[in-house]
Amino acid sequence: MWATTLLTLVMLVTSVGSLMFLREVTQQQLRDQAADSARDVVEYIMADRFDSYIPVSEPILRLQIVDRETSEVLASSVALSGLPALTLQEPDENDFRMDTLACGETAGTAPDDCFQVVGYGVTDSAYGDVVVLAATRTPQVLAGHTLELVLGGMAIVLLAGTALILWYGVGRALRPVESISAEMDRISVGDLHRRLPVPRSDDEIAHLARTANSTLGRLEESMVRQRRFVSDASHELRNPIAGMRTKLEVEISDPEPDQRARERLLTGLLSDTERLENIVSDLLELARMDTDVAMIRERIELGSLVREEFTDPRRHTQAHVHESEPVYVVVNRLRLVRVLTNLVANAERHAHSRIDIIVGHGRGAAILEVHDDGAGIPVKDRERVFERFSRLPESKQLDPGGSGLGLAISREIVHAYGGTLVAGHSDMLGGALFTLRLPDREEAEDGDEPERRT
Repeated sequence: MWATTLLTLVMLVTSVGSLMFLREVTQQQLRDQAADSARDVVEYIMADRFDSYIPVSEPILRLQIVDRETSEVLASSVALSGLPALTLQEPDENDFRMDTLACGETAGTAPDDCFQVVGYGVTDSAYGDVVVLAATRTPQVLAGHTLELVLGGMAIVLLAGTALILWYGVGRALRPVESISAEMDRISVGDLHRRLPVPRSDDEIAHLARTANSTLGRLEESMVRQRRFVSDASHELRNPIAGMRTKLEVEISDPEPDQRARERLLTGLLSDTERLENIVSDLLELARMDTDVAMIRERIELGSLVREEFTDPRRHTQAHVHESEPVYVVVNRLRLVRVLTNLVANAERHAHSRIDIIVGHGRGAAILEVHDDGAGIPVKDRERVFERFSRLPESKQLDPGGSGLGLAISREIVHAYGGTLVAGHSDMLGGALFTLRLPDREEAEDGDEPERRT
């Protein structure tokens, strides 16, 4: 409705302007043609008289020479033979030309027929002081209201057709929006698996529906991960808490508690408390990862960081670091150290006697490999070890107090930096192999400051 109303206003203004312009241009052309013919007559009578009728040529067929004093027609063209002067109007004293409109019997036509008349005053002609008149018929389309009716009818037809096209086209274009809106109203947290209908037309609305479906997919995945995380966290926290409560209840119910048993109980409770502390710390780290908390990043040489953290023989007796050339990455130092610590600690738990850490780069990525000579990871479990709270039997035996979140956190951190972390088999030592890939950065020029961003 608004589009049709606006179009009506535009067409109204355009039609009125076009009508006025067309009428004025046409009348001006007629006056110019009449003026040319009148000037030709003026030039002729300045030297001679016409023998009979004034000769004419298309489109000006009506010419007269009128005496100024008596208004008598002294000469005329055939079309005005025997007729009185077209007009008794004369040019002003300060102007030798006049323009007027002559209608009816004076022009030798019907009462409603009109002519554009141009007159020139001449004082020293062969006829004396006269006025030369030239007339041209006003087109019928301009004389009445024919032009207005034609333009008005065309405007109405065009407006009606345009309104129908707008009504049909806009309705058809917005029909998918109605179905998308209705489907959006039906989607809730409990049924995020639903998707919006995508129109078959490859337009902006279809792109919007595909984008919304992609967003719903990510939201559904996030909700599934959140539910699984809450379930796993509840399970992992329930077990040590239930164990601690049972131990305390048994100890309290004992009427004659043994001092040594109480000491063992306190030692066990301390171990359970440490495990709970580890789980809560890892849960907080995962929460920070899920909310994508911004952290300062800096440009770090990966080999130097590994040597600094893992070449102390008192802390890492089994680790051996190998590097060929400087490899730079842009990461948060604390988070990268967390990843490397998790990988090396995992290797130290399972290695028999040796761990090799290899730093290099290839295909636009910084590569760090952690090899150990332990039992390795079965093929079917190489992805499972990165799941939250996932612990293989050997891991539970070697580290009973672990939370099962270390490798999951490491992969989350690496993915946040656009890298990958995968598990495999070490051909070098025969045990497990963890391969870390991060986008590398070329070595900075001398004097460059480390890059930082938040």
